[in-house]
Amino acid sequence: MENINVPVERFRNIGIMAHIDAGKTTVSERILFYSGRIHRMGEVHDGDTIMDHDPRERARGITINSAATTVYWKLTDGSGSMHRINLIDTPGHIDFTVEVERSLRVLDGAVCVLDGSQGVEPQTEQVWRQADRYNVARVIFINKMDKTGANFQMSLDSIKSRLGVAAVPIQLPLGEEENFQGIIDLIKMKIVTFDASNQGKTFTINDVPANFLPQALAARTRMIEVLAEVDDSIASKFINDELHLVTVEEIQTALRKGTVARVLFPVLCGTALRNKGVQMLLDAVLNYLPSPVDLPPVSGVHPRTNDSLSRQLVDSEPLSALAFKIVSDRNGNMTFIRVYSGVLHSGSYVYNVTRGKSERISRLILVHADEHEKIESAGAGTIVAAIGLKGSYTGDTLCDENKPILLEKMDFPEPVVELSVEPKTNEDLDKLANALGKLLLEDPSLKVETDEDTQQTVLRGMGELHLEIVVDKLRNDHGVGVNTGKPRVSFRETITKTGFADHKHWAHNGGKGVYGHAVLNVKPGLRGSGFVFNNEVVGGHIPKEFIPSVEKGVKNALQNGVISHNPMVDVEVTLTDGSTHTVDGCAFGFELAGSKALQEAVKLASPVILEPIMAVQVTSPSEFMGAVVGTISARSGQIQLTSDRGNAKVIDAFMPLRKLFGFTMELRGGTQGRAVPSVRFSHYDVCPLKPSDLEE
Repeated sequence: MENINVPVERFRNIGIMAHIDAGKTTVSERILFYSGRIHRMGEVHDGDTIMDHDPRERARGITINSAATTVYWKLTDGSGSMHRINLIDTPGHIDFTVEVERSLRVLDGAVCVLDGSQGVEPQTEQVWRQADRYNVARVIFINKMDKTGANFQMSLDSIKSRLGVAAVPIQLPLGEEENFQGIIDLIKMKIVTFDASNQGKTFTINDVPANFLPQALAARTRMIEVLAEVDDSIASKFINDELHLVTVEEIQTALRKGTVARVLFPVLCGTALRNKGVQMLLDAVLNYLPSPVDLPPVSGVHPRTNDSLSRQLVDSEPLSALAFKIVSDRNGNMTFIRVYSGVLHSGSYVYNVTRGKSERISRLILVHADEHEKIESAGAGTIVAAIGLKGSYTGDTLCDENKPILLEKMDFPEPVVELSVEPKTNEDLDKLANALGKLLLEDPSLKVETDEDTQQTVLRGMGELHLEIVVDKLRNDHGVGVNTGKPRVSFRETITKTGFADHKHWAHNGGKGVYGHAVLNVKPGLRGSGFVFNNEVVGGHIPKEFIPSVEKGVKNALQNGVISHNPMVDVEVTLTDGSTHTVDGCAFGFELAGSKALQEAVKLASPVILEPIMAVQVTSPSEFMGAVVGTISARSGQIQLTSDRGNAKVIDAFMPLRKLFGFTMELRGGTQGRAVPSVRFSHYDVCPLKPSDLEE
């Protein structure tokens, strides 16, 4: 498709996000089709979608990698100008939540897709909170309204109860389940039905039928009542009972204002698989989601002074951009970049302020799934890929060296599952390090360590599926023969009481000695707080230049717990005193003192082992309720809640991750394959196992 010149105020940088199997990729595929980007729609169940182009995605029928594309759209009523939509289709599986995280970091808006028979599901809540964190405006698309069990009101109720936001239906379904025919437009009070003979490309607009009119009028009144809270003109007409005087333009203006401010979220409906409602969803993206210029300036700090800085999201400002994803292949690294301000040029040098060095961009390309289109420049608001950056990583800031700014970095969750790998041959040994280096560059949620006892390479990831995909990439993409161990849980340690240690290190090796002395107090931190270091040394007992060395020693010691050798977390450490030596005092001495003091203090603070606890939700037909509860209980699960969802039962529970291996297979076997589990990480909690039992 030709790259059309569109001003930044008509850009929409959006993502498609949802729980797994809600229909995200099908929605994306229809967007490509109706916008003219593709001329034949692929289907997830046929394994031929454009956005899920990785063979692993097509084989499993899920999205693993976020896929980017650019489409152009004009409102279906012919009004307005052409808009450019930079679209990212994100994964729904919890193991690939980092793909969602880094996509939402650079997006301005998103479409949250719900399964109309399920409403808000666990991973929907997860991605919704991620979008909250990055201030992303959203519209909601209740999909699969033709599916058995589809219930629009139930889905709306779940948005209110689970997400706690003001969901504003601007459409109603014209029938549900097998009777779903089209949509009722509450703004214009019309119905839209779609022509099945040409895959819904054309549609018919008519008046609302009499049997749907009372329901539609009541819903329109509720919509206007919500909009009265964000628009004074609508509020006046609502108070004076003049709803008939509220215009389409007023409604759309108020909806846009509330959506951009994230105080309300428009709700639409349809069925992407049956080609109904997607064009109206695209209209809503244009009408209600923000352009880059609708948003506040991007903020950051000066890398040397740490002073706050900001950049207006326009071409005329100095360059500021964020590298948010890296794909490594035979031709080098392809770095995905969101340009916030200024213009990025092909062949130019950019300053990586995070790494403190300049790099040359050899080429710029627009990406359409696995197809590339070369461009010469990318202005503010653009999402683009660069070829040639060799030392830039996910989360790095690129800018003008003379006008540096450091943007907020991205934080990623710690991995919870481990897997040992070993090369089959000496040739594979040489390949393994190179392949892992490329995978680590691409995937910031993957960690690689060497087990000190066995010298095995240990991969740490977000779940069994995540590590399965990593191993598949090693074997098939990088040609590395590897043997793997069994997946195992990534445990942690913490303390439950306070502890104190006074450690002095003083060693002589014939010449100048090595001296360091640190007095530490340790106490438990809040769960999830990580590591906190406080310095309360007064009077210069430890020179200021050695305080960071003590902290470094403490951090190193925290990587190897005292009872199971797993990393220690949620520990607050306070350096209260110490001493130095005028000749032998040195950084290494204080690092050793900090490390040893930490270990001694922790032993006195009642250390315990922590294990990852997963939030498990199972949706099952009522007749299998007993079997599901029995399976969960047998695996040390704690039932939190049971509820109804249509004709099904929903069981929410907490389960230790160590008990979840093989859970899905057992669950399906006991319910004739009809129970559907969903699992996400919840928190770490005290593990009842002894250190010797952890590997069992």
